[in-house]
Amino acid sequence: MSLKKKALDKKVVSAEENSQERNVAALIAEQARDVLAVIFAFRFVNSLCVRTFFQPDEYFQVLEPAWQMVYGNNGGAWLTWEWRHALRSSIHPTVLALGYFIVDSFWGSFNVPTVKAKWLLMAPKVLQTAFAALSDWYTWRLAGKLYGPSSAASWSVLLMALLNPWQWYTATRTFSNCFETTLTAMALYYWPWELLGIETDEKSESLDSLVLFNTPSHVNSLRISLLLAAFAVLLRPTNIFIWIAICTLALTRFTLGGKSPLDQRVLFIIFREVLICGSIALGVSLVCDRQYFGEWKFPPLVWLHFNMTKDLAKFYGQNDWHYYLSQGIPLLCTTMTPFVLQGLVKSLDAESSYPVTTSNTLKTLTFIVATTISTLSLVSHKEIRFIQPLLPVLHILAAPYITSFFTTLSASGVTTCPPPALGWKKKPLLAASLLINIVIGGYLSWFHAAAPIQVMSFLRGEFERVHPDYLKFGRVSANATLSLEDGTYQPQELFAIFLTPCHATPWRSHLIYPALSARALTCEPPIDTAPDSPERAAYQDETRRFYADPVNFLAKNIWPGNAPGEHMARYIVGFEGIETPLRMYFDSDGPGARHQIQPREVWSAWNGLFTDDERKSGRLVVWETGFYDD
Repeated sequence: MSLKKKALDKKVVSAEENSQERNVAALIAEQARDVLAVIFAFRFVNSLCVRTFFQPDEYFQVLEPAWQMVYGNNGGAWLTWEWRHALRSSIHPTVLALGYFIVDSFWGSFNVPTVKAKWLLMAPKVLQTAFAALSDWYTWRLAGKLYGPSSAASWSVLLMALLNPWQWYTATRTFSNCFETTLTAMALYYWPWELLGIETDEKSESLDSLVLFNTPSHVNSLRISLLLAAFAVLLRPTNIFIWIAICTLALTRFTLGGKSPLDQRVLFIIFREVLICGSIALGVSLVCDRQYFGEWKFPPLVWLHFNMTKDLAKFYGQNDWHYYLSQGIPLLCTTMTPFVLQGLVKSLDAESSYPVTTSNTLKTLTFIVATTISTLSLVSHKEIRFIQPLLPVLHILAAPYITSFFTTLSASGVTTCPPPALGWKKKPLLAASLLINIVIGGYLSWFHAAAPIQVMSFLRGEFERVHPDYLKFGRVSANATLSLEDGTYQPQELFAIFLTPCHATPWRSHLIYPALSARALTCEPPIDTAPDSPERAAYQDETRRFYADPVNFLAKNIWPGNAPGEHMARYIVGFEGIETPLRMYFDSDGPGARHQIQPREVWSAWNGLFTDDERKSGRLVVWETGFYDD
């Protein structure tokens, strides 16, 4: 009877433990949903506060092709040379085109084009808000896996992501790098980090405890990770360095602890899933690109050809080999940089503070950073955005050390239950760091280079005022005849000409109306010239030729005819530095005297305290020609 009673007691205890585990799991799941809602609300406010221009790729590499997918060749999208030569994957624009499609489908039956225009402006922001929120959320959840879901270090990761000024400035922008960061954070969360090694019972010779992929959920987690990683690589081929680093350490086990679970069965499952998931991602990509380009294309291969064989990346600038170390990481992390560096160094000795799986993961994350930055440093053209997918990793590595520096908790990351009381220290330094981040993020997102966005609102509003009969538009086929009925018929005028450095403003994603005819200076690279050839060295794009001799360029390239007002625009847009040559051209003694025009300034806005291009300094100005007043 006593044995039966003991067995019964064990069953009761086991049932109680299982019930407690289920309750804890339910609480954690509920907490995760609540946190996601808070992050989304935060990022939505973030998206509304970002009203500045950063890089043209935000618009021309994503929104313009997305616009064309929905509104066709008559929609007025400006497709750059990369899209004409199929260097870019159509996956990201296809996702954002869904937002345009939903807005157009909903508002298509309503005769309120100005309201529809506002929603078309908002659609990409809402979608990117969701991607940014998922990036922060999955980074926090990965930190919870490593440090414990209720640990101070995991919450520090979330706070670092939300208070990082670079994240605030860029996370809600429609860069392919931002979408790549989201895919990478999600893939890293679902990745089975136990592949790097698991701690086993020293008394046991068996590896039974190391059996992986023994449940459908474990295999599904691997599949999700591989699918996300594959799409990230297809979107941005340089993302492959992250996964090469992980695979290299898993196979070589260099510096890793514990015992490897990579037996024949596990390797077979991994190979099988890589083949299946890779084929699915590749198939989806090929079909999307076939649909968009009209023929079978593989953009990653074309990208390699143009950037390696033709060496066109140099055309967009060259940087020192140490750019990512001296500028990239400090700008990505700002006041958190010292803790990031500490995390990178301390992770090499992580087994003294963490369980085997966590310490191996931290070492691998450091190896990811080292491998990616070392490889990208070999390429002459560098941008901080190119290493943005490393930002979740950097936050995770820095979290224990920023936690121990500003609180009374240690950097071990060990979670206790109940969690220890949190005490703060170095409060003045913490407040100063937060203030610096807020000032940097606030200035960059609200004031710096806001004029290129504001001018599009001005022009769009003027078009609505001047041409209220030409605001309707909708999805039309590429070969459709333009007519007033479908709203794409254009008034016989050039509404605006942009005499700015090329791609200095957004385009159709902000001009919206296809009937708003506009022209801008271009900067096509010398595609048909050989690398390091005299032809390439002598090449000058349209923008460079204009700024080298503005008056002569206007006379020969913009208004070359003899008829007064030929191809004249209603508005001329340019930075204040071109005002003198512009007036010289239209002066009574200038080449443009025949037009009988005296440009009149009707709008201007300050473009920020500093700029990476002196041609963009000062104010952005709109001059009215008065040519169409009658």
